[in-house]
Amino acid sequence: MFIINLTYVTEVEKVEQYLEQHKMFLNKHYKLGNFIISGAKKPRTGGVILSNIESKLSIEEIVNTDPFIINNIATYKIIEFLPSKTNKELSFLLKKSKY
Repeated sequence: MFIINLTYVTEVEKVEQYLEQHKMFLNKHYKLGNFIISGAKKPRTGGVILSNIESKLSIEEIVNTDPFIINNIATYKIIEFLPSKTNKELSFLLKKSKY
């Protein structure tokens, strides 16, 4: 699994210009089953996405299609982790995981 950490590299006003396109990007990957949860950081300096994709290369390819990357709005840091424990509501994550 991966934590995708977005950090804005421009002012929030410019972020707002691309927010709808970014939401369409997110919606596409939720429909494909690539993303589990996402949201803005507080304070609003970027966002976080949790993904169940199994390959870092695949995550990098997906991230590079985000309008925030294409338009130099944000940078991404991709963190791979091995899920080993969860609450019962999220236990499906461990069942899907090959770890």
